[in-house]
Amino acid sequence: DLDECAASPCKDHQYCLNTDGSFSCKACDASCVGCTGEGSEKCKTCASGYVKEDEKCTDLDECNLPEKVCTEQNQDCVNTSGSYKCVCSEGFEDKDGTCVQT
Repeated sequence: DLDECAASPCKDHQYCLNTDGSFSCKACDASCVGCTGEGSEKCKTCASGYVKEDEKCTDLDECNLPEKVCTEQNQDCVNTSGSYKCVCSEGFEDKDGTCVQT
């Protein structure tokens, strides 16, 4: 078997998997920018919103940062995979970008 992966035939956001007589390109984990294999522990660097922790790229919880990311009044932070969103607190609704009491 010729190792076609030695020639790096895949794109930057993929890794090469050598198979008998061929190869396939597989997508890197969403937490990676470039990778050497499957999973968040094979990232070359971590994607935005992820941080290297115990040799893996894990989600950064922006809602628990010392500096508040949701700064509007009556707004709560909700962590998402690789990011976060700001939502109105319970009992409030979004009216033209401002959280007003319902």
